[in-house]
Amino acid sequence: MADSARDLAARAWVEVRELLDLQLSPLGLRAMEALSPQPGETIVDVGCGAGQTVLQLAERVGPAGRIIGVDIAPLLLEAARVRAKGLTQVAFVDGDAQTLAFPDKSVDGVFSRFGVMAFADPVAAFANFHRMLKPSGRLAFACWRSLAENELDQLPLRAAGLEAMADPTPFRFEDAEVLRATLTAAGFRKIDIQAHDEAVSSGDLEAMLTVLLRVGPLGRILRENPTLRAAAERRVRAALAATGDRSRVALKAATWIVSAGV
Repeated sequence: MADSARDLAARAWVEVRELLDLQLSPLGLRAMEALSPQPGETIVDVGCGAGQTVLQLAERVGPAGRIIGVDIAPLLLEAARVRAKGLTQVAFVDGDAQTLAFPDKSVDGVFSRFGVMAFADPVAAFANFHRMLKPSGRLAFACWRSLAENELDQLPLRAAGLEAMADPTPFRFEDAEVLRATLTAAGFRKIDIQAHDEAVSSGDLEAMLTVLLRVGPLGRILRENPTLRAAAERRVRAALAATGDRSRVALKAATWIVSAGV
């Protein structure tokens, strides 16, 4: 992603962060359950974004633990730092998680909520996480399954007539065997990959529309092609209205909840 496109994406995420957190939190919490962070542990949060998962992890490790949030977008990290103000166990790193230079065998867990799909070299990235984990360390993350299975993304793309323009990167690990082979090549063992489907929501129709038009596959298309927005907004609003209850619009998210050991 070019710097300008990345900046646009970060700005969009910051602007809708509270609505987006409502939508994604249940999915991230499932991965957090798989990680099972314990009081006093050190956990790295890969692709921490605007910081909700950092706060959730900090609550679990307590003041004696340590949470290190990592993200490549300074604007998102700025929002995360504001949200985590006063939490002495929290720190942030601005950079690419693929090349983190933490000491060998120095952390108890590596966690991510949809932050692992865009690495230039996935095996190298996961091998780096494996290197920094203690012998008892764990990895756990949530990632998307296929676009076809994800109503959350497919419905707005189809309604807008823009499916053909969708970026495939978020669905990079749609094939569980490819994902398993990547983790195995990186040195992980006891790999568990569970399909998890859940209807998620940002609230009422207008809240859901706001998020879908700003972030995700459709949001990216509209950020980079703003002349398509007006028509897309009309069509997606109608498609969301057709789902039923305008007071709470929920769409199915299809994910993998992945865990592995060193």
